[in-house]
Amino acid sequence: MPDYAREAAAGGKVAGVDEVGRGSWAGPVFAGAAILSPRAAATPELAGLDDSKAIGKRAREKYFEALARVCDAGDAWLALGHADVEEIDALNILGATMLAMQRAVAALPVAANSVLVDGNRVPDLPMPAKAIVNGDSLVLSIAAASIFAKVSRDRLMGELAQECPGFGWERNAGYGTRQHQDALASLGPTRHHRKSFAPIKKILLETATYR
Repeated sequence: MPDYAREAAAGGKVAGVDEVGRGSWAGPVFAGAAILSPRAAATPELAGLDDSKAIGKRAREKYFEALARVCDAGDAWLALGHADVEEIDALNILGATMLAMQRAVAALPVAANSVLVDGNRVPDLPMPAKAIVNGDSLVLSIAAASIFAKVSRDRLMGELAQECPGFGWERNAGYGTRQHQDALASLGPTRHHRKSFAPIKKILLETATYR
């Protein structure tokens, strides 16, 4: 279960950073950045906050709203960054993920003194940063960033699902589920698909060959 120990030990304003949507076949990759004050970390509404992958949609929505209230009270600061499909295809998904993280940190309404990043790599940032493997299940601010980014991206994919019906993005968030695969086979890729990803590239190559 995530806790506030690493933030407390570091002192100052520590931003947790996490990405969502890295393995999705469609849509942008998102990164969240979260700075929690000690008072925010002790807020009863945030008790049990965990990595977005470890809890269900209803719980994620509950914590998302709780985080918004803590922000409104001035006890936390949240920001999003993203890299769009064109940037993913141009940079590759790792480069685009690092870019999204940089943008999330830069978008924070207050400057972070240091940054804790989920994973084993850190983006190029103007302040000290440390990568923590499985950080979203260990560090409270990273878990908060995970929730904020996941809910925000899922809502966007729900909007894109209305523009491009049939792929099930309102449920699969662009990941390669059976419904998504079947829709790609019958409908073909959209402008929101990542053309550099192998399943999409394969369809585009086959279509060009048949033409």
